[in-house]
Amino acid sequence: MTEKTSSKMNADQTIKRISSEYESLSKQLKAIALHIERNRDHVGIEGIREMAHQCGVQPSAVVRFAKHFGFSGFTELQSIFRENLSRQLTPSRTYKKRIRDLIESDSPKLSSADIAREFLAGSLAGMQELQNNLDAATFKKAVDLLVKSDCIWIVGSRRSFPIAAYLDYALQHTEKRISLVSGLGSMHLGQMRSVSKGDVMVAISFAPYAEETLSVARAGSERGAHLIAITDSRMSPLARTAQATLVVQDNSTMGFRSLSSTMGLAQSLFIALAYALELPYASTSP
Repeated sequence: MTEKTSSKMNADQTIKRISSEYESLSKQLKAIALHIERNRDHVGIEGIREMAHQCGVQPSAVVRFAKHFGFSGFTELQSIFRENLSRQLTPSRTYKKRIRDLIESDSPKLSSADIAREFLAGSLAGMQELQNNLDAATFKKAVDLLVKSDCIWIVGSRRSFPIAAYLDYALQHTEKRISLVSGLGSMHLGQMRSVSKGDVMVAISFAPYAEETLSVARAGSERGAHLIAITDSRMSPLARTAQATLVVQDNSTMGFRSLSSTMGLAQSLFIALAYALELPYASTSP
């Protein structure tokens, strides 16, 4: 990549290029790729040694990563992520630092209400980040896939199951055939026998990625279904075969990850579909 070419690249384009080559990278370079995607608002200001420490690699690996993608070195790669620093750190990054400082401080023990407020603050910050970083083109593609398909499959295991259950409930309000892959009786793969070419599957999973969800998504793709992935990275296993990957990263408070942003994304997806289908509005009783 020449200096002229790299100057035309923005952060989104750089991350998309990294994602497209992710599977061919070494273990160390994959760690750097994931760090850059998940901490894009820090990349523009953190030093090479700090990034290397966060990724568990040597600084030389960061330089090697930059050169692999055609940059002269770390500084040129970093400059791509400095262009949008007028926003400085996103609310979620500021929040993560605040909660870390709070835990590590010598302040009195937190009350139950304090914990609730911190959790809700993290959820609000995550929602703000999702709103700022929502990929409009990909979101539209996901909605278009849902509009065109007569049959929609939904799969999400463990932490993601509540999101899958909500989408099953919401999508039942359409005239489409909706199937929740529940895995009851360990029959999740058996349910895949009814998947047909042209169906759409919505798969939800986050690191460390539930194997049940991954296997169902693979089976659906092999049978010709279009895959919409709701996940935490363009480099997640679900993104490899997805026609549309919606990236969302919920915040974690004291080790407990919220579902607020993911639920908000799922609800937005249904509302956008309902609007596209011109579903009749029925007010709820008081």
